[in-house]
Amino acid sequence: MDKKLVKFSKLLSKVLRHAPESIGITLDKNGWVEVSELLKGLGKGITLEDLVFIVANNNKKRFEFSTDQKKIRACQGHSIDVELDLQPVSPTDVLYHGTAIKTVEYIKRDGIIKMNRNHVHLSADYDTAHNVGQRHGKPTILLIDAKKMQEHGMEFFHSTNHVWLTDFVPKEYIININYI
Repeated sequence: MDKKLVKFSKLLSKVLRHAPESIGITLDKNGWVEVSELLKGLGKGITLEDLVFIVANNNKKRFEFSTDQKKIRACQGHSIDVELDLQPVSPTDVLYHGTAIKTVEYIKRDGIIKMNRNHVHLSADYDTAHNVGQRHGKPTILLIDAKKMQEHGMEFFHSTNHVWLTDFVPKEYIININYI
């Protein structure tokens, strides 16, 4: 993706996940906004063709169109109140959480907290967790006993872009910490 589209992809993440008001748009309760309203808010620098390309080629598949392609939203990662209508599902036995080494002591003490997001983000594979962890410094990968969490009543959701979501990971379900 060229630099202009990378810049717009990052702006879309900000707008659709955290700050729609920053460009004068309002998301509905499920996080959707009319594509025409979004393009108007973004200004003349981006076209519908650019937006379609970004959604199709974003390596994290962060965005999705409605079936009629008249609306767009972020798939997960919100810090604003939206209801994605995700249903609880059974996770794989283990999931991974990538983080920076500087947060490990807090996690050992408090568990994995969603902080300013609506959910804790987990992945089904080590490599994805590694990529997430290295965004904020030296990566550390935590192995989570998702099966036991679910057996103890905790819910999991699976976003359309394959991120596993839960409200909280208590420290006792962290079964391994891989310092890289």
